[in-house]
Amino acid sequence: MSERGGGFGAFLFGIVLGAVAGFVFAPTEGGENTRRQVTKGLRNLKELAEEKVDEVRGLLKEAEEEEESEETEESEEAEEESEIATREQLRRRLEAARRRRARATRPSPPGPPASDEEDEPLA
Repeated sequence: MSERGGGFGAFLFGIVLGAVAGFVFAPTEGGENTRRQVTKGLRNLKELAEEKVDEVRGLLKEAEEEEESEETEESEEAEEESEIATREQLRRRLEAARRRRARATRPSPPGPPASDEEDEPLA
């Protein structure tokens, strides 16, 4: 069934192509006029196609630049988040070290000595 559809489409295309060729190569004045109109139409079509290609290239270039700027922003945000997490870790370690130091400088109460394991941070 698909072969019939394809063959019929090709048949119609051949008819249209033959009619256009007949108008273009007609030996009368109408043929010359038709050739001029077809030539003018093809030139206009070529110019339009070139404009569209340039437009698409510009859009692609803009999209690439936008993508690059988004990637740069995302990497900067990730670096900032990483830096914040690192700062937070360092702050916690510093606080834990200060607490250990403050406990070490206080006189210890009489009784069993406190172990250092209790003072170590788990993170």
